[in-house]
Amino acid sequence: MHFSHQAGFEPSGTSPPVRSMRGPEGLPPAIMLQGTCSNAGKSLLTAALCRLLARRGLKVVPFKAQNMALNSFVTHDGKEMGRAQALQAVACGLPADVRMNPVLLKPTSHTGSQVIVLGEPVGQMRIGAYLRYKPEAWKAVRRAYRSLSAGADVVVLEGAGSPAEINLKAHDIVNMRMARYARAHVALVADIDRGGAFAALAGTMTLLTRAERARVAGFILNKFRGDPSLLDPALHMIAKRTGKPFWGVIPMLENLRLPEEDSVSFKLGITPGLGLGGAEAASADVLDVVVPDLPHISNVTDLDALRQEPALRVRIVRRAEDWGQPHAVILPGSRNTVADLRFLRATGLAEAIVQFARAAMKRQCGVLTGICGGLQMLGRVIADPLGLEEGGQEPGLDLLPLATRLEAEKQLLRAGGQACRCLTTDMQGGDAGCAAGLLAPAQEVAGYEIHHGRSQPLAGPGRDADGAALRVVMADTAGRPLGWGLCDGAGRARIWGSYLHGLFDADDFRHAFLGALRQDAGLPPLAGTPYSLGPELDRLADTVEKSLDMQAIYGLLGLC
Repeated sequence: MHFSHQAGFEPSGTSPPVRSMRGPEGLPPAIMLQGTCSNAGKSLLTAALCRLLARRGLKVVPFKAQNMALNSFVTHDGKEMGRAQALQAVACGLPADVRMNPVLLKPTSHTGSQVIVLGEPVGQMRIGAYLRYKPEAWKAVRRAYRSLSAGADVVVLEGAGSPAEINLKAHDIVNMRMARYARAHVALVADIDRGGAFAALAGTMTLLTRAERARVAGFILNKFRGDPSLLDPALHMIAKRTGKPFWGVIPMLENLRLPEEDSVSFKLGITPGLGLGGAEAASADVLDVVVPDLPHISNVTDLDALRQEPALRVRIVRRAEDWGQPHAVILPGSRNTVADLRFLRATGLAEAIVQFARAAMKRQCGVLTGICGGLQMLGRVIADPLGLEEGGQEPGLDLLPLATRLEAEKQLLRAGGQACRCLTTDMQGGDAGCAAGLLAPAQEVAGYEIHHGRSQPLAGPGRDADGAALRVVMADTAGRPLGWGLCDGAGRARIWGSYLHGLFDADDFRHAFLGALRQDAGLPPLAGTPYSLGPELDRLADTVEKSLDMQAIYGLLGLC
């Protein structure tokens, strides 16, 4: 399932359309979700409010001034933005627009990030350089907000981290400063699942200025497990201390199949060596897919469609001792491929990957796949002459005869095409085109590319150490390669990679890929599950509607 403004969105007929009233200086009414901490659930709650307002017949738009995220998205016009805002656009029934997230920071190290403004990279910056650049970023934020909100009935904004980070407030462009500019009412969200939620709410209010406290309109407790009536004494005490009402308690939504903004939830949600699957994890009928835990992992949303499939567990592996006996290994994207290659070698995971790949080729069972940075790691060498990551040259895992060079211009585009039949079917040498290294089309694939690397087959025979020939296993409609691979003696690709993010979102391709893995493992066929964001967005919105005082929120926005 790809992000599309048609993704499962149909306005509800239960409420008549309501026209909103524009506020001071022509700005539409706005509400902003801020948190007492990162990962409090602001992004998904923003998506939920967007969905609820859109279902009332309003034109609602999401906005986050500055986003620091590992998972980004490419719009149809080839611009890069935060994936969370792309999801929120789907919730509104709108196409993703970079004005919804004018400033995107993609960390490349502990001290530096790539800075992307209105979808275009403007450079790699350490914190000092970015602070000097902040006034220009703030100008871009204001222009984007004015332009985006001009045709909207209401705007739902999202903050970042916490507004009480007093060491950052002087340079704030995403929390209270943005709320003040947008004339937005602020809802303060606390994650009660991690503990300390009431102290965090009270402490945040204490650290805000008097004007900032006045902008906070209400509190929301998120991710609660249990009977919410047990919270009543604490809710009354905090409301009395702060003078702010609680708008509601939102329950923990288990197995919500929506893309996450970052890798935090992905890493927390999978126990090393055990993974997802619960009772299924111990079943002999379950496919086991290993994902090496890269320190600079990015776009882990590539795995979302796989993780919702039945009889399949995805394990994140941080040590060679936890490797086990997987049916497939997926090397994910990376925002620092060279550093992550060194990590794989230092932990012994590189050797485990190489041994798995060689065994898959010889036994004709199992698949190793690399996506974007993972594809680059499968090659023989990665050159970084401009120092975009670590600089210099780093040997790859030498599993595909490819060489990668990191270049200044970033490749940003949406792409679609065909996957070769050798990715999901044993060709048995019977397809002359595939045997000659040409594409034998099967399922359609689509997604987006985000990378500085340019990978090319090595000159000469283009074969691995055992003589297998490199083949184009995926190509766009113009014939441009989207991926390469090596096939075993039966003509099945056992080691392959692609630059295409989101390729597993395509139902037909994903189901054929998993079906071939089950056949490899001698497991019975299994019907796959369609991947769609629409039903999950509605499930989220329905839960939030039942849990919050929506009349209070609509009243603040002038919608009642």
